[in-house]
Amino acid sequence: MTQETAYTEDNIRSLDWKEHIRMRPGMYIGKLGDGSSGDDGIYILLKEVLDNSIDEYVMGAGKTIEVSIQGNKVIVRDFGRGIPLGKVVDVVSKMNTGGKYDSKAFKKSVGLNGVGTKAVNALSNYFRVESNRDGKSATAEFSQGNLTNQEMLEDTTRRKGTKVSFIPDEVIFKNYKYRNEYVEKMLKNYVYLNTGLTILFNGEKFYSENGLKDLLQENITESDMAYPIIHLRGNDIEVAITHSKTQYSEEYHSFVNGQNTTQGGTHLLAFREALVKTLREFYGKNYEAADIRKSIVSAVSIKVMEPVFESQTKTKLGSTDMGGKLPTVRTFINDFLKTQLDNYLHKNPETAERIQRKIMQAEHERKELSGIRKLAKDRAKKASLHNKKLRDCRVHFGDTKNARNLESTLFITEGDSASGSITKSRDVNTQAVFSLRGKPLNSYGMSKKIVYENEEFNLLQAALNIEESIEDLRYNNIVIATDADVDGMHIRLLLITFFLQFFPELIKEGHLYILQTPLFRVRNKKETIYCYSEQERRNAMEKLKPKPEITRFKGLGEISPDEFVNFIGEDIRLDPVMLDKDMSIENLLEFYMGKNTPDRQDFIINNLKVELDIVEEVHEN
Repeated sequence: MTQETAYTEDNIRSLDWKEHIRMRPGMYIGKLGDGSSGDDGIYILLKEVLDNSIDEYVMGAGKTIEVSIQGNKVIVRDFGRGIPLGKVVDVVSKMNTGGKYDSKAFKKSVGLNGVGTKAVNALSNYFRVESNRDGKSATAEFSQGNLTNQEMLEDTTRRKGTKVSFIPDEVIFKNYKYRNEYVEKMLKNYVYLNTGLTILFNGEKFYSENGLKDLLQENITESDMAYPIIHLRGNDIEVAITHSKTQYSEEYHSFVNGQNTTQGGTHLLAFREALVKTLREFYGKNYEAADIRKSIVSAVSIKVMEPVFESQTKTKLGSTDMGGKLPTVRTFINDFLKTQLDNYLHKNPETAERIQRKIMQAEHERKELSGIRKLAKDRAKKASLHNKKLRDCRVHFGDTKNARNLESTLFITEGDSASGSITKSRDVNTQAVFSLRGKPLNSYGMSKKIVYENEEFNLLQAALNIEESIEDLRYNNIVIATDADVDGMHIRLLLITFFLQFFPELIKEGHLYILQTPLFRVRNKKETIYCYSEQERRNAMEKLKPKPEITRFKGLGEISPDEFVNFIGEDIRLDPVMLDKDMSIENLLEFYMGKNTPDRQDFIINNLKVELDIVEEVHEN
């Protein structure tokens, strides 16, 4: 007979604010990560602090924000009004405490729930807040949310404003590091959305005069624009629109109250719908929505009273209303585009003509591909994709659409042995494996037709669920896992070429990574050390004197599943594939995947056993 577990008052426990945040950090900052992804928790911590400084600027207080990151210590200093001195401790350590509950003080704020800085405080090993106002200063220091020191100065000559310093707790964020590329992207977005604001990051100045127009110019070269950027502004709304000459799918940058809504929401749906409706009416033709939006590169920003987001990390807007007595988000955006975009096109007939040509070209290509796409889908079904090429993860079982999970990962491998090792080692809940058969085709310079005609590419895009739009991407992280040899490097480049050629937004939005696996295993009877470079091998040999056993891993298939679990679990090392803003996609593809075979061979050989970072490699080679 099973003994019944006692359930009394002693089983009921209330967690205080910091315990709950530390026990369930994902509820407050999304995924944790190590800094290799732009949506990792350490960047959310920075964003939560910055949002408060941005809100001060929006309210007309302070035109400059200083950000410093040295090692793992982050400092954010604004010159706003400063936290009321008697509330410095409460604002960063008491739930449901903050100025943003008063809609008069913060009319269109991002951080409405008063949780942000509390989460930063609780998840930091060191946290310090300093407020200066009215010639006085107050400071408070914490560790893991516990107050360790508090001071009040009667007189100070410091400029008014707030200074927050913190070091993310390594107990929560393991082996993390800040990557400047992700920080800079975040700061640029802030200045694009707040023209006139200056942000200094480690001494470098970020400033924008033209708002979202500057954002698009950062993301698409002038030579790739089908027509000059259309830039429209109104009360509580700003949009920028162009089409790419070479890009196949749609690219959107969307924002609400200065928050980058990377997963879109009601405002982005409304924008896409209003764009189609306006252009159909302008041209007097019922063009297909997909043809109108194909190759579009655009940005939309709106301001909403008391926005409702679908998570604490505020990446998707759920609000349907603008707030107060204002119209719905859908009506507001539709009315704006119907008036402003229509007026612009009447005043700029050359741009209107280029847009129509672009739509008609998309229509022609769609019709040309329609038969091929149908055959390709039939082939994918007959190939039993989910049984042969793809070993899926449980978060997707029974759901093939819109099932992306922030933790979901697809490993792209080559060969049965490597696929077998990863498949046996993976976390079946969130990690999937796609197995390539040999080297993929060099797709440089080819049309989208090849994606459907080539079985490997067709099955890969079907596995990722990006045939129609990357909005339906099923895996948040796409990881290329190849051997650390010449063939492995070549396969990496061929896969990167495929994504650059047909789905560059996956790289621009930070979804593509390279898996780093150890080159050596150094061990003695007491300890085993895995080494990812020659230097690490030498250090390990020095540590494990006198004569440790050294194994050189020639391929992923040589690493047993029992060992592989160490390299794709908590301690996974991922290098993000990034684009150098100073080199266009066309030039990058031409240099590395064009006819200059000797250059490509030199590149592959010179970059073996080195961390793959597209930004650095393009510069250095």
